[in-house]
Formats: sequence, structure tokens, C-alpha cells
Amino acid sequence: MSDLLKVHLKKAGLYTSVQDKGRFGVQDQGIPFGGALDKHSMCTANSLVGNLSDNPVLEMTMVGAQMTFEGTGQIAITGGDMQPMLNGVSVDSYCTIHITSGDELVFQHAVSGCRTYLAIGGTWQTTQWLGSFSAVSNLMSSDKLPSILQDGDSFHVSPPELGEIKTYPISKRPIFSSCYIIRVVTGPEFGIFKLPDIEAFFQQIFIIDTASNRMGYRLKGQLPNYSPVREEMSSGIVIGTVQITNAGQPIILMADAQTTGGYPRIANVLTDDLDILAQMQPGNELKFMLVSLEG
Repeated sequence: MSDLLKVHLKKAGLYTSVQDKGRFGVQDQGIPFGGALDKHSMCTANSLVGNLSDNPVLEMTMVGAQMTFEGTGQIAITGGDMQPMLNGVSVDSYCTIHITSGDELVFQHAVSGCRTYLAIGGTWQTTQWLGSFSAVSNLMSSDKLPSILQDGDSFHVSPPELGEIKTYPISKRPIFSSCYIIRVVTGPEFGIFKLPDIEAFFQQIFIIDTASNRMGYRLKGQLPNYSPVREEMSSGIVIGTVQITNAGQPIILMADAQTTGGYPRIANVLTDDLDILAQMQPGNELKFMLVSLEG
């Protein structure tokens, strides 16, 4: 199939962007990792349309996009449930869907989960920078950089021949909740925290704040009577680093976070649990659990 498939966003939704696995090897230049927050959902969507796992996808947050298609191709939807409708009829997630010219796909508010992923079979004709198609949300805006999608934006995909219809097993699909236990390992500055602070960190139930975004999740709740032991030098961080602010509040750094930070790093979220965090909405609750990487 040689014709390009055009995707036109009538409405971009609350926060919709192109994402892949992110940028690597440039963090020493202050450039964030980026990439899809829920990588399992991204890879699953791509597999359903015959793409490589690191092919770009659309990541939609809380409120989805409304789009039309010109051309023929295949799509797949995974992650949070934004009640997708194709030409006014509800469609299933986690399966291959054929689309043709004139089709309209509408997503609504997430009724479960936080982020929905849309894969489109083929080669995406979107902006690439430093080896990644992922939007750069916290650097200076430029036409030469991938950016957050806006109402009226369009892009093209070069689709392959239509493949077989695939369905992801129901038993393997995520079930979203409003309360999670998030597994962590000790962070580089874990040893400087006083025992009462450590106990409070693991015993308390924290709430995702509305100020949370792709840069970081701010948590409501704080370590009682916390005071910094010492002034910290700015140090490197990775996705999932948990810092404690001077006010005793935890912040979980996410994919678009700065590459260095000065708050002490009490813990790091396990990679497998980052996908869980990506689907947590403001107001959801979490509790940290310390685990060991040994064995």
C-alpha cells in the first residue's frame, strides 16, 4: 500500500503527544529521557498493528483526542479506558481495528487509568530529534523539535499491507485501581534519613496531587517534623527517583523530569511499577513498599 494515511486532530485533548521509548545517551546535556510513561501499553499497541515495539504512538492523558483519517490502515488502542468511539460506535481496546477514509475516532474522559495509547500501523512521518520521536515538553519550543499536539494538527503514516486481526488476551490486560502499593529500592541518600522519617515514608498513604504531570508526580502528605539533615549538591536522577522536598513532601520524577536534582533521593521506583504509576490519576492513593533486588 503506497498511499499515505493522514491523521487529522480535530481536537487534541488535554495533553496528547507522540511518544516512543525515549532518548538515551544525551542526559549529560540536560535533555530528559522522555518517552511513553506506560511502556507496556505502548509496546502492546504496536504489536497489535505489526509495528516494532519502539514505533511511535499517540499518548493521551485524562481526556482524549478527536481525529479523522484519510486513507486506509490499522490502529490499536491500549492503556486507560477513554471510551473510544469509531463513527459513533463504541470500539474495543486491545485489538486490531481497520480504518478507512472518512472514519472519525473520538476519545472521551478516562473512566479508568490515566493514559491511553493509540498505535497506527506503518512508518510515522513525524518530527524526530536525537534518535526519538518523543515530544519535548520542557525545553524551548521549536518547529524543529517534537512538541505537544494541538487542535488542528495533522501528520502522515506510511502504512503497510493490512495485516491479520489480533486480540490481546483478556487475562493479560491491566485492571486499574485507585490505590496501589508501589515497590521501591533504597535511593542514594537513603542512609541520611532519620528512622522516624523512614518509618513515615513507608507507613503513610500518599495521594497523587493535581499538580502531577510527565515531569513528576507530587504527592499530598509529608513526613512529620521533617528537616533536611544537610544541604545536597545537585545529583543525577533517573525515571522513578523519589525525592523529598525541604517541606518533607515526596516527588516521584517521571520521564520528562530534569536530569539532575538537589533534593535527597530516598528511593527509586522499580521499573515494572513505573507503568502502574503512569496510569494513576490525581486523587489516587499509593503506599511505598521497600523491596530488595537481590535474588
